[in-house]
Amino acid sequence: MGEAEDKPHILVVDDDNRLRELLKSFLARNGFRVTTAASAAEARQRQAALDFDLVVLDVMMPGETGLQFAAELRRTGDIPILMLTAMGEAKDRIAGLEAGVDDYLAKPFEPRELLLRIQSVLRRGRSPAEAPPDTPRRVALGPMLFDLELGELQQKGRRVPLTDSEVTLLRVLALRLGEAVDRETLCKSMGNAVNERAIDVQVTRLRRKIEPDPGFPRYLRTVRGQGYRLVAG
Repeated sequence: MGEAEDKPHILVVDDDNRLRELLKSFLARNGFRVTTAASAAEARQRQAALDFDLVVLDVMMPGETGLQFAAELRRTGDIPILMLTAMGEAKDRIAGLEAGVDDYLAKPFEPRELLLRIQSVLRRGRSPAEAPPDTPRRVALGPMLFDLELGELQQKGRRVPLTDSEVTLLRVLALRLGEAVDRETLCKSMGNAVNERAIDVQVTRLRRKIEPDPGFPRYLRTVRGQGYRLVAG
């Protein structure tokens, strides 16, 4: 095991050859291992042979789009995804979040900002939020059990895949179990200028994973005019 193998491994997927190579060089200089792919199909080949800690994914690619590939990645696992796109409108950011993307950066961007966002996404699922001494380590949600320290959700011993954003959201709510947490607080916990609409999208996605009937939530409840409350049971 060499020192290089301890560095986070990033998969950059973009059909722009120049940008792809620039990102590879920049990220490598800043302490990452980097593998590149020019399409979703090539990215799958890379994933079949290697393990990655994060995917930097362009939305506009010939053939299968980044949004389509992101949705597939999310159906099959919980690898963090940071999406790059020339489309900066709110509806495009929402589409990315609905596909399971953890963060979103519009082109053109400063490489330093990309680096900070990558570091933030990688940190979300690995650094547990500070909890009071009497905070329970695990929270039961019906047949599921959420471990606040590990950021893991299990059902009957089987791990339920969560994105880093979903882990952060669930952890913040679990730390204030039974209390209403306003959207502003949740936005701040997610970082990177996440807005309230994005929080609502993340809540909807999380309910699909933890609720027996997401249309009538039992555990992740809406508090009208305030925000959301997590209820154990």
